[in-house]
This record gives sequence, structure tokens and C-alpha cells, in this order.
Amino acid sequence: MTKLPDRTAAGAAPNWLGRSLTVEVGPVAHGGHCVARYEGRVVFVRHALPGETAVIEITEDGGGSFCRADAVQILQPSAHRVEPPCPQAGPGRCGGCDFQHVSVAEQRSLKAAVVHEQLLRLAGLDRPVDVKPLGAGGLGWRRRIRFAVDSRGRLGLRVHRSHRIIELAACPLGAPGVGDAAALATPWPGISEVEVAVDDLGEAAVLAYREAGTNRRTGGGAEGNRWTRGRAAKPKLIAEQVSGPARLTYEVNDRTFRTQPGGFWQTHPQAAAEFTATMMSAVRAEPGERVLDLYAGSGLFTAALALAVGESGAVCGLEADRSAVSDAAENLSDLPWAEVRHGWVTAATARQTASELGGADIVVLDPPRTGAGRDVMTALLDIRPRVIVYVACDPAALARDVRTALDAGWQLGDISAFDAFPMTHHVECIATLSPPRLADPPAVGDR
Repeated sequence: MTKLPDRTAAGAAPNWLGRSLTVEVGPVAHGGHCVARYEGRVVFVRHALPGETAVIEITEDGGGSFCRADAVQILQPSAHRVEPPCPQAGPGRCGGCDFQHVSVAEQRSLKAAVVHEQLLRLAGLDRPVDVKPLGAGGLGWRRRIRFAVDSRGRLGLRVHRSHRIIELAACPLGAPGVGDAAALATPWPGISEVEVAVDDLGEAAVLAYREAGTNRRTGGGAEGNRWTRGRAAKPKLIAEQVSGPARLTYEVNDRTFRTQPGGFWQTHPQAAAEFTATMMSAVRAEPGERVLDLYAGSGLFTAALALAVGESGAVCGLEADRSAVSDAAENLSDLPWAEVRHGWVTAATARQTASELGGADIVVLDPPRTGAGRDVMTALLDIRPRVIVYVACDPAALARDVRTALDAGWQLGDISAFDAFPMTHHVECIATLSPPRLADPPAVGDR
């Protein structure tokens, strides 16, 4: 173990970048790492497991109260440690996965611990959860991957928190047609990123992304994409479809959905149906009810809600992506009492849309990783639906938004969690929020 220099000034932390330390690894934390402590500082360690003794190498040190590290040697391994199925998984290699060194069952336990910790720390709720599997195993599920392109025009994925690209011949997480896509064996000069997506019919679409203002002769790729975190904005990329169908096709509950190849759709093949069923069980929609569907995408939840409330009801969605709104119009064409409008979800647009509906009995929202935020959540609570169902891809954002609801007197009901992204730290949650209970009516003699 390398001896570290003493602190150079009172209260100043030494720079440990590149140093090796031996640590006892503590609990899992949000973000795909575990927490260790050394000489009063927190170290976020990747490629480790709780309870292990490991030699770690410091990969980032900003001089504050914490730094980041990779576990490069495991002295006392956890019983849950396994050999990573991909040779590119590990310290300094591909950053696409966080937990390939962990058994699939234990991955779900770690994610459950993270959700519990985030709810406890950010929302003040001691609510243990179970993370449910989607299908068996942890490989071959990812139906969309966006690959980076290196300076030689070869496809790969970036190292964690780095712009360095690891060339890949295949990706075991990718579904057939994605993880073994022919695009992986093809050079892509002048291209910055290549996206491959496959649908329920097995049809694959390939999109190439180049920087605005570049062409195949002037180049792009990694050498033309040297943006640095915190110092420059990422350049704008323009997509061009190279091959595949104009629409990708998905089937959910005997209903067909079509999306443009670059549009959002749940990447795990079982996620769309499972999330829809869980959401519908939570809302308990009745004929004639009015529904506000925020961040509606191409209409997956909108359609299910519309079928439940029927022609006497109404469902209105909001979505900022114009291509998704266009897809939703096609997907909802047989449900004229349902629509997805183009617009950013803000407190003002949420209130306005609910007002145009004549109020909202049900609110469903599926925000991006940053969450809905206090302003939007406050607006939704003010609308006073009988239930809010929140679909979250980030447990910290969920916990912050739940805290806003709790502060307004609302209650967190059921919360379900799903392992929709095996081998990564990501976890999907679906939470139900109920409004404050009305005060008991006064006794007859007090009226």
C-alpha cells in the first residue's frame, strides 16, 4: 500500500489521484458504486461489493471530502461475486455496466437497498422494497444501444466518466440484432455515434449521428468530438437513418404501437407490458374519468388509460418530443377521446391542460431522470386528482418529488420496483400517491 502524504494545510485534503489504498468496502450507494472510508474521506468505489476487502486505485480526486476509485484487486471477495460475462467489463474498461461482477439476484438486492436508502434520506420514509426481475438472466435484453465512434471509425462504448472509447466486437447485453449488429464490424468515418434498435418483429434500424456542419470527408468521430465536462457544451448531433424500417413495431396487450427508429420505447422487451399493467392496477380507472398523462411519449400509457375510461372519459397527454407526438397520433387514431399534445411539461402547462379537461381524476407521469421537480409536483397536487402514479427511472428524483407530496399532506401508497436494466445500477420504480384524507364529518349534534 502506498504511503500517502500528510495534509498540506489545515483542513486541506491531499490529492490521492493514482494512489493505491486497501479498504474495507461499505454499503452500496446510488450510481453503481459502494462507499468506503479512508482517513476521514469518503471513497466511491466501483467494481466492488459490500463487505469486501479490496485494493483500490483512485481515479478522480477533486480535493474535497470525497474521491472516486476502482477496485483493482479483491483480497476478501463477497460470496455474491461472479466472473463478469463480458471481457470488457472491469476497471478502466467499458462503462456500460456497473454490476457484471455481481450475481443477478444480488444485483436486485443492491438496487432494493439503494431505493430504500434514497427514500429514507430524501423523503424521510423507511420503506423497504423488493426489486422484481423482468425475465430470466441478465443478458440479451437491451433492444437499443447507442455506440460511440473512436478516431479510427470503430464502434464501442466509453469508459465510465470518460470520453475514452473501448472498441467492441459485440455486447452481451444487446438483444439479437443489437449486441451482434453488423454495424459493429463496419467502419464509420466522420460519424460521432451509431444507434441500433430492434423491435418486436426482429426488424433492426441503424441511425448515424454526425456533428452539425460536418460531412464524411471533413470528419467527426472522437477526434472531432472533444468536449470536456464542465468546460464546453456537447456539440449538436444530427441523425440520419442508414438502414431498417421507417417505423419500429411493438405489441403490448394485443395492441400495436409504432415509433420512429430514434424515438423512445422501453428497451427491455418485457418492460412496456409490465409497467402498463402495474400503472393500470394503481390508477383503477373508471369509465368517464379524466386523465392527465405527462411525459406521454408515443402513447403507451395513454392508450391503456383511454381504453379504461372509455368514450365518456378523456385522456390528454403532454410530450416535448415532436416525433413522439407524431407517433402517438398514429397509435391513438382509433381512440378519439385520447390525444398527446406537443409541449414541455411545466407547472403552467400541467394546470392549463387539466383545466381544459375540466379537471383530472387521475395523473400519470413518467419524467426523465431529473424528475418532475417541485414546481410541477406542486401544480399536480393543486389539481387534486384522486390518485397520482409516478413512474421513475431514478430513485433519487422519485424520493425528492415524493417529499414534495408528503409535505403537502399526501401519502405514498404502493411502490413497485423492477430490474429493467440488469447489469447496470438503474432501476425503475412505480409509486402511487394519494391525496390527504378529508376530515371526519362533524357529529350530528355538532352540526
